[in-house]
Amino acid sequence: NAYDTYQFHLIYQKLHQFCVVEMGGFYLDITKDRQYTTGKKSLPRRSAQTAMYHIIEALVRWFAPVLSFTAEEIWKFIPGNRGTSVFLEEWYHGFENLSGMEESLDYWGQIIAVRDAVSKELEKVRVAGEIGSALDAEVDLYCDEKIAALLSGLKDELHFVLITSYARVNPLEEKYAAAVKSEIDGLWIKVTASKHAKCARCWHHCDDVGSNSTHPELCGRCIVNIEGPGEAREIA
Repeated sequence: NAYDTYQFHLIYQKLHQFCVVEMGGFYLDITKDRQYTTGKKSLPRRSAQTAMYHIIEALVRWFAPVLSFTAEEIWKFIPGNRGTSVFLEEWYHGFENLSGMEESLDYWGQIIAVRDAVSKELEKVRVAGEIGSALDAEVDLYCDEKIAALLSGLKDELHFVLITSYARVNPLEEKYAAAVKSEIDGLWIKVTASKHAKCARCWHHCDDVGSNSTHPELCGRCIVNIEGPGEAREIA
């Protein structure tokens, strides 16, 4: 609608918000672990690249009317066969066959709310000088049944979404006195600095760092990624 009515200031605002918040502050922030640590041709890495391919195909067309020279330059570097100019293209329709979009948006909206609540507590611990980055921390979440069911969908990959070395979901009635009540009803958060060694490759603090004599500075996950079949990643 903004394009149809030539409201370019609205287009700029929405594009800027999308790039900074949804992409830079969420999706790219999470998937960079897969991009940097899994095998070059692994499914986790390639699936992230596939998603980014679809995103840039749409994004470059959105950019074109307001960032013309930048869009034209980007266009030349996107993989695959394409026309000579982005200005000779129509809107990208590669997302139309995705199913369950509304349910997915609602689900991830709730996950983002939990992640934001955890990030606030991580920042408090960082400011206090107990950790340097989020990966220096372990998080225990004490949840009611509704939130526990929500987070269980992420399985063992919750800590990748929160960008912490460990993330554990616990029943609400087991919460420690040190746990902090979040802005979300039914969610209490406890952040602690990890006491495990830091992997030199992925920067996660893991209990198995040093267990391999050939690679004493690496965690088990990184060893699987560089020498084994590669780790399985279903979600994050």
